[in-house]
Amino acid sequence: MEDKTARLGAAYQAEKPEDIARVYDAWAESYDQDMSLAGYRHPAISLAILTRHVPKSAAPVLDAGAGTGLIGEWLKIAGYSHVEALDISAGMLKVAERKSIYKALHEAALGGTLPFADDSFDAIISAGVFTSGHVGVEGLDDLLRICRPGGVIVLTIKDKLWQSGFSQRIAELEATGRCVLSDDTGPYVSMPGEAGTTPSRCIALTMA
Repeated sequence: MEDKTARLGAAYQAEKPEDIARVYDAWAESYDQDMSLAGYRHPAISLAILTRHVPKSAAPVLDAGAGTGLIGEWLKIAGYSHVEALDISAGMLKVAERKSIYKALHEAALGGTLPFADDSFDAIISAGVFTSGHVGVEGLDDLLRICRPGGVIVLTIKDKLWQSGFSQRIAELEATGRCVLSDDTGPYVSMPGEAGTTPSRCIALTMA
């Protein structure tokens, strides 16, 4: 558990994408066990929000920041038949590949231009990515670009990012008719076993 805490700290304090990738590459083999022991709640909560708004027939679905495939495993169990993975860490994607749950794996970082055409996905889910040291509101625009009209984007967001610009950006998008905030859990703690964990929230955006 101490090793996990140190790895999380290093990831949150990273200043460059390559630094984040290095942390997760080194963590990949023990990540699932570590996060399970911590009671990591983002996968379950984001999946619950996705299934509320996205039919099982939706395809393809993008797991953006897929890591080792924690959410991908549950998406498969829930009946989503075509899910693709995107992650910055080659090491994490190697673990995900062994699970045989994704139709394709893409190594790339959120926050810039993603390697997909406009309107590529019926739905996008991204858990644990919009947080300290990872991706800020700048990562939202390209997700909007690659999500089809009528599609749904489910995101977990560290609440301090929500308060420092994310909520304003969502309001602007709604005002211009680009999308609708169709769900918002409000603040919750993503790892209840961790002392001092700051709240996050999970939202769903429905594209116009």
